[in-house]
Amino acid sequence: MIQTIYPYLTFVDEGQEAIKFYENAFDAIVLNVQLFGDMPPNPDYPIPEEAKDRVLNAHLKVGDTTLMISDSFPGSDKTPTKGNSNVSIAITINNPEKTKEVFNKLKQGGTVTIPLQETFWSPAYGQVRDKFGVTWQVSTEVEEEK
Repeated sequence: MIQTIYPYLTFVDEGQEAIKFYENAFDAIVLNVQLFGDMPPNPDYPIPEEAKDRVLNAHLKVGDTTLMISDSFPGSDKTPTKGNSNVSIAITINNPEKTKEVFNKLKQGGTVTIPLQETFWSPAYGQVRDKFGVTWQVSTEVEEEK
């Protein structure tokens, strides 16, 4: 049985900056950060000096969700590219003012692709590609009064 699914963002030597950015944007709680330099030494796979401060794995708590962050290993063939256009991450907030606050933080240094606006499904919805190239769909979902 599947237990959960969550976004895992990989950067090229921007992991530390990304942790701080998303911690601020989402009021996230940083649960832990492991660096490549924290790994036990392995003579077959030595860690280059320039990689020791890169993020091996970070867990951020965003609401009831985990956001994971890492840097790619230098020279890895899995180096990510900025702005993967076929993936976006949706974040739902229960208050239009908080939605506006999060959207404004995400757009700092980024590009707004759909301005924050009222739609037929949400009092505040917009899309933004942040400064790291990650596309976010930011939406307000309020409970209807009974």
